[in-house]
Amino acid sequence: MNFISKSLRAIIPSAAGLALAITATAHAETATSNMPETPSDVQAAPADAEKTPSGLASKVLQTGKGDHKPAAADTVTVHYSGWTTDGKLFDSSVKRGQPTSFPLNGVIKGWTEGLQLMVEGEKRRFWIPANLAYGENPGGGRPGGLLVFDVELLKIKAAPKPPAVPTDVAAPPESAEKTASGIASRVLTQGSGTVHPKATDQVKVHYSGWTTDGKLFDSSVMRDEPIVFPLNGVIPGWTEGVQLMVEGEKRRLWIPGKLAYGESPPPGAPAGTLVFDVELLQIVK
Repeated sequence: MNFISKSLRAIIPSAAGLALAITATAHAETATSNMPETPSDVQAAPADAEKTPSGLASKVLQTGKGDHKPAAADTVTVHYSGWTTDGKLFDSSVKRGQPTSFPLNGVIKGWTEGLQLMVEGEKRRFWIPANLAYGENPGGGRPGGLLVFDVELLKIKAAPKPPAVPTDVAAPPESAEKTASGIASRVLTQGSGTVHPKATDQVKVHYSGWTTDGKLFDSSVMRDEPIVFPLNGVIPGWTEGVQLMVEGEKRRLWIPGKLAYGESPPPGAPAGTLVFDVELLQIVK
């Protein structure tokens, strides 16, 4: 959940993750036969490297066969290796012999920007400044300073189209159900189940969320990735609202700020009343 990584996911430790799972020690067991060679220009980008206004530098190592470039919301599959400027290899899917896939807008800024320059089949070297990576002194086992990556773009999976903005996003209709706490809701699709989840259950859902001015701030539908979470581990409006549902049901929830992130929420979280379309796929227990 892209937004949940900043908000709901902040309350769900198991769902939170590093922007790009790059550590120095996670894969020490892999054989060294696939050890990528340290680039001769690892210390600094050469004069003929392409440069963007953000400070990202890159150089094509292998021309691609495609003509389509990924968008930030797309999912990409890549092989990569990463070095610090002293030539230390800190992570490599090549060394592990297994490519990795991820939504392009869910990784470090240098990757989000840089891979949008590429086409399928292309291999490119990136020199990513610290402000587009993990900073100068990131801690937590992450590498600091300028980082160098060789990235081969293997596949692009286009993101689904954004869900349509609800026509009643600004306010619930008169016919909406209302709870004593202030949540309003209406059923969009009748469910096939008969059991309602309890607050202590885990549930699997698809969802999209908007502010009342129609801005989409998060959507598992866009990522084509439903999420599973404990119902008592998210915002109060979800804990209460999803308990109204049965499996197979899709419901629109208008959740007041006091049951969401408040009127003055933490950075990155939306304020005020929020509108969610939630489809309850499964009560996991």
